[in-house]
Amino acid sequence: MNLRSVVISLFILILPLSNVAYGQNKEPKLEGKYLGQTPPSLTPQVFAPGLISIQGRYEMGVSFTPNLEEVYFSSQKEGDVASIHFSQITNGVWQPIKKANFTQGQKAGEMEPFVTQDGKHIYFTAYNKDFTDTKIWVVNRENNGWSTAKKLKSPINNEEVFNSTLASNGDLYYTDIFKSQTFYSPLKNGQYAEIFPADIPFGIHGFISPDQSYLLVDNRNIEEKSRKDRDLYVYFKQKDGSWSKPINLGESINSKVSETVPTVSPDGQYLFFSRFDEKGDFSNIYWVSTDVIEKLRPKV
Repeated sequence: MNLRSVVISLFILILPLSNVAYGQNKEPKLEGKYLGQTPPSLTPQVFAPGLISIQGRYEMGVSFTPNLEEVYFSSQKEGDVASIHFSQITNGVWQPIKKANFTQGQKAGEMEPFVTQDGKHIYFTAYNKDFTDTKIWVVNRENNGWSTAKKLKSPINNEEVFNSTLASNGDLYYTDIFKSQTFYSPLKNGQYAEIFPADIPFGIHGFISPDQSYLLVDNRNIEEKSRKDRDLYVYFKQKDGSWSKPINLGESINSKVSETVPTVSPDGQYLFFSRFDEKGDFSNIYWVSTDVIEKLRPKV
């Protein structure tokens, strides 16, 4: 089975994306945090409808810089490859969304950006037009922009991998595509030389919290065997260093369609994820207060 077939069947994510930004003559003047959107509470809301969440395409993998003045995300239109897009605040106003093109044509598809806790690096997934050679790449902050992208030098990239997120100490969590499993690599002496399984029973598209106290994943719903949609689950770190049993985030988050690719804003206030709720099985990005996670955290 080729990589495209594996990804579509297992992850319903590497599906072809669009470079379309919102209309340059129609964009609203956006000010304030989170593109000026009204923050949600415990009920998920579509994030930036018509700006980031656009009908007729897939959106996934939102990440903000620590100062919340830049946003990066990937989008995909059927029949194309994935692209990373971004917007940033200039003179107090969010600028029109643009395509990043980090690899400058070295790779056809780019997706799932993750800005590190210090704002100095973006880790992302890049792959060929035929959906092969899916690896983790990185760009570094240079003045007001980003360096030329380079493939991460690590045995991580000896496999087909995607969706990397990093804890505040630099430890990197990612998904091995063919093993359909979450792995991590501790940062030691500036290198990712060792690889370990995350030691959880299931889950991909992992998001590790900055302090590594919890790990978010998505997985096919396990509570109802007849269901085929994917739900979001959380593992909490226990006193002995092991992970707790997986906890379903509940009906307010997990609908009867698939929820995937969870991330949390750098201020820790909001959970972002993709929900495949649009006609034609396209996905939109939703956000919700992280209180939905904290309410599930075991009492010490």
